Amino acid sequence: MGFDVFLLVILIVAGICFFRKLDSSVYFIASVDIFFRILTFIRDNLGVSEISKFIREYFPESIPSIIHKHTEGILTTMLMWIYVAMFTVFLFYICRILWKKR
Repeated sequence: MGFDVFLLVILIVAGICFFRKLDSSVYFIASVDIFFRILTFIRDNLGVSEISKFIREYFPESIPSIIHKHTEGILTTMLMWIYVAMFTVFLFYICRILWKKR
């Protein structure tokens, strides 16, 4: 098991333990994935090789990259559908917040 899986499991467990409600957990997981994607953008576009090497070594590109790296077959499909469902719920929460603010 790689460091990326360990990091993701720790973040998910921490998110579920600290945020008991579903919406808080969904926000936390989505925020972690968005953070990974921002780091990937920085890694690819900053141009500082030491920082890029550090980010490449210790941080995954995204949650789907971890899923595809460490699983295969039907398990990958199931985990990706859970991921899509979670981001669908995230989109619902974001739209609901934006609608209320209007």
